Amino acid sequence: MDPFWLIVLVLLTLVILYGIFIYNNLVRLKHNVSRAWSNIDVLLKQRHDELPKLVETCKQHMEFEQQTLERVMQARAAVSEARESGNVKALGQAETQMRFGLGNLFAVAEAYPELRASESFQHLHSRISSLESGIADRREFYNDSVNHLNIRIEQFPDIIVAKRLGFTAATLLEFEEAELKDVNMKQLFS
Repeated sequence: MDPFWLIVLVLLTLVILYGIFIYNNLVRLKHNVSRAWSNIDVLLKQRHDELPKLVETCKQHMEFEQQTLERVMQARAAVSEARESGNVKALGQAETQMRFGLGNLFAVAEAYPELRASESFQHLHSRISSLESGIADRREFYNDSVNHLNIRIEQFPDIIVAKRLGFTAATLLEFEEAELKDVNMKQLFS
């Protein structure tokens, strides 16, 4: 075999192997994003299941706070709808409503010593707070995974493989401006 063709064959083999390496890395990153989303989804489902119990416990003690309870349930429905449709942008907006609604609910609960003393309320408050913390951690992991994927599919030579094989950028889980601001505790209690 002619040395020229041998060099061409070796170079072609190296290019193909490098393309396979890039493809495998992009697949791994894509699945990391899916796994990160699934982790968020599990916690959102758990919180979704706990919220009706919390609202019911609060209803037993808070006769005049229907509006607060209704906002929490509306936010719960919005999060559920966004989660089920996989709409990351809508989920960010619904999460903002949910966090604000829960903040209001817990602030209003302070005016009801009987409710605060309830073992059921304390358990649910602790459980939901724990879930909120877990969701925040998973959101960070999700956005980190999305960022790694999005960077790789825009870098050379990965962009060549990504475009040819249909890899697309994933959406970051972003929050509304209201969630990024400090909570006005005075407003919550008025």
